[in-house]
Amino acid sequence: MALSNFERMIQLVTEVFDAKNDPGQISVTDKDREKLEQIHKATMSEVNYGKGPVAWLLIIPTITELMNKFVSGAITEQELLDLTPPNVPYNAIYLCSASVLEEYRSKGIAKKTVIKAIESIRKDNDIKALFVWPFSTEGDLLAEALSKSLGLPLYKRKFHS
Repeated sequence: MALSNFERMIQLVTEVFDAKNDPGQISVTDKDREKLEQIHKATMSEVNYGKGPVAWLLIIPTITELMNKFVSGAITEQELLDLTPPNVPYNAIYLCSASVLEEYRSKGIAKKTVIKAIESIRKDNDIKALFVWPFSTEGDLLAEALSKSLGLPLYKRKFHS
């Protein structure tokens, strides 16, 4: 029996990020989801065409001080989330993850969805920068395209290995 889209998304995220074996990564636990929702309603996005998710996207608005600590490697991804204060003006956005089922890739779904989420965050915040910790060439290319489309500088943490 074929896996559902939900099961395939879980499998994809597990294979790419392997967060269970890296406590420094965000695992998107119930506690993490609660914190993300406190930060901004647009942090988590799902694209679903009626048969389950085809894309999951996660972005985190934060402050420049934490962006700089994360990009330099001084704090982990989980610490970035934990240290980001709720209900303050944000000026940077962490492009955390974009997971898209294979047959839906290269259709602009991730870019369009992330831009919509960033525009929602920008309504209340003066965003000055994007930052990323690329796990794949595709993720790196998406971050570059978002930076160009939004006219925001992109800062990168060393490529994940």
